[in-house]
Amino acid sequence: MLFSEILGQEHIKAHLIQSVHNTRIAHAQLFVGPEGSGTLPMAIAFAQYLLCKNQGDENTGGLDACNLKFKNFSHPDLHFAFPVATNGVIKKHPVSNHFLTEWRELLEEQPYGNLFDWYKKIDIEKKQGQIGVDEAQEIVKSLSLKSYEGGYKVMIIWMAEKINTQAANKLLKLIEEPPSKTIFILIAEDEEQIINTIRSRCQVLHFPPLPEEVIKQSLIKKYDLTEDIAGKIAHQSNGNYNKACDLVYHDTEDTQFEEWFIFWIRSAFKAKGNKGAIHDLISWSEDIAKTGRETQKQFLQFCLNFFRQALLINYKAPELVYMEPKQDDFKLEKFAPFVHGNNILEISEELQDAIYHIERNGNAKIILTDLSIKLTRLLHKKAD
Repeated sequence: MLFSEILGQEHIKAHLIQSVHNTRIAHAQLFVGPEGSGTLPMAIAFAQYLLCKNQGDENTGGLDACNLKFKNFSHPDLHFAFPVATNGVIKKHPVSNHFLTEWRELLEEQPYGNLFDWYKKIDIEKKQGQIGVDEAQEIVKSLSLKSYEGGYKVMIIWMAEKINTQAANKLLKLIEEPPSKTIFILIAEDEEQIINTIRSRCQVLHFPPLPEEVIKQSLIKKYDLTEDIAGKIAHQSNGNYNKACDLVYHDTEDTQFEEWFIFWIRSAFKAKGNKGAIHDLISWSEDIAKTGRETQKQFLQFCLNFFRQALLINYKAPELVYMEPKQDDFKLEKFAPFVHGNNILEISEELQDAIYHIERNGNAKIILTDLSIKLTRLLHKKAD
């Protein structure tokens, strides 16, 4: 993967290239950035620069055969670990090596893809993937072997938040004192979710969201969009290139999430003293509970963002608003007055609590029904 194919993040590219030139490469690095900021493509490009002994400011000029192997992400000294779970084909002890074909397809099609894209790819949308102790044993085994080409070995662990405690304990010593010329690159969206003993052993690089202009120019080049359309999509993507590409194809989950959210909000407004609306809220909770846990978590995160956008409109900061509801009969401006300083903190806390409990396998129907009843009270709360 060429550095020129990675959008923005020029300061990080320069830092990584300079670290190779100065032979000051941290043996364990943690790339932290929001979805769609390019952490995974950057890790692969850096691994290619390192393994193929490339020169200058681009992934060229080194070993031609090595660079060729990176075109289909199959270099023998490049290793991947990522969240997995059992599916219709892999019935027990799933590890990343069982899914390498699908992984390479994802990298080819959606190098900026998110965890939900990956779960759909391997047909585990209704499960929660993890990097478990079986994976840790595979990592230890693969890194104990000699380098195929006699140089570095690179282990990229994507979505490192999904490393469970057992696996973390098994990997600690290896990350702290890896074999000679072994580099770990951990990739995460939420640094706080990574077990502290692992995080403290890594050099951390923070990736900011991508600027609107960078996304806009890429959309114009890749999809041949007009400046106006590309600019509108770039604004709606909020620095997330994966979301921008989904918006081009109208393939984003946000359309379905918006329908669920609007029905939920309207039912919550009516529910005060209205038995019919309470039944609607319970039915809504049952319907959402039938989806996978990852979908539920993504939806609740969408709700959190929606409330924040409404608050920005209420507090006269429309230039920071990027959401545009697709339903003609729902206007963010009309909803905004109901989200204010007197209820936003409680709404935010309740949504985050629900995400927390769903992530820990709580009963989704009970969690969502409880959240709905609390939302009814909070939306009727008066502003000070």
